[in-house]
Amino acid sequence: MKLHFNAIYIIWLREMTRFFRAKSRVIGSLAMPLFFLVILGFGFNASIRFSDIPPEIDYIDFLAPGIIGMALLFDSISSGLTVLMDKQFGFLKEIMVAPVDRFSIVIGKTAGGVTTALIQGILILLISLVIGVKITGVVGFLSAIVFMILISVSFVCLGLIFASKMEDMHGFQLITRLFAFPVFLLSGAFFPLDNLPVWLQYLTYMNPLTYGVDGLRHSLIGITQFSVTLDLLVLVCFSTLMIILSTYLFSGIEVD
Repeated sequence: MKLHFNAIYIIWLREMTRFFRAKSRVIGSLAMPLFFLVILGFGFNASIRFSDIPPEIDYIDFLAPGIIGMALLFDSISSGLTVLMDKQFGFLKEIMVAPVDRFSIVIGKTAGGVTTALIQGILILLISLVIGVKITGVVGFLSAIVFMILISVSFVCLGLIFASKMEDMHGFQLITRLFAFPVFLLSGAFFPLDNLPVWLQYLTYMNPLTYGVDGLRHSLIGITQFSVTLDLLVLVCFSTLMIILSTYLFSGIEVD
């Protein structure tokens, strides 16, 4: 399968241009995660103490990686909305009839979605540092970037999968929110997984975002529920599966 790098770049550039022109989207996507981080972080910082969190780790430090995972999840999966917009305005038809394979189109769309999600994840991390969240250091920061990329790739491609099978933008938003909220709440973003009932813990183990949040938490504050190797393995396997499925389903899109 031959990649058309010029087409990938053009599609990526279009996604980036669309992102930076929509300033309300940037502000809106940052507002909710920061609201959770500030209100919950400072509100519960002195009153909540989980036995699984070391005494030297404040609750806001524990919460920050989960909030970053939340921002990546919601922004990544909503990037599939651009496919429906392109369908409506005719741009998708133009690129589908061009002499470019569908895999290159998916890679371009994925690269654009991952870049925008990564920008927002890094912004939230930097703001977290400003308000007092403590991280392990530069190596941890760079390691967190790797996990952010894997999380973003996984859920951008999942958003493309939803968009490939849907036509209505409002329906897309409702379905993705219905899917994303349980994924987020069952990721261990707010509390250690050991505090859940055993039957609910099994659901969290099947949740790929659980391993993304765990990897971010290990990178940024040095505590982990699983091994970092397991976190990476699950995310690499899941993101690879999502790329394959999104390419297959995207190839079946019919544009009038």
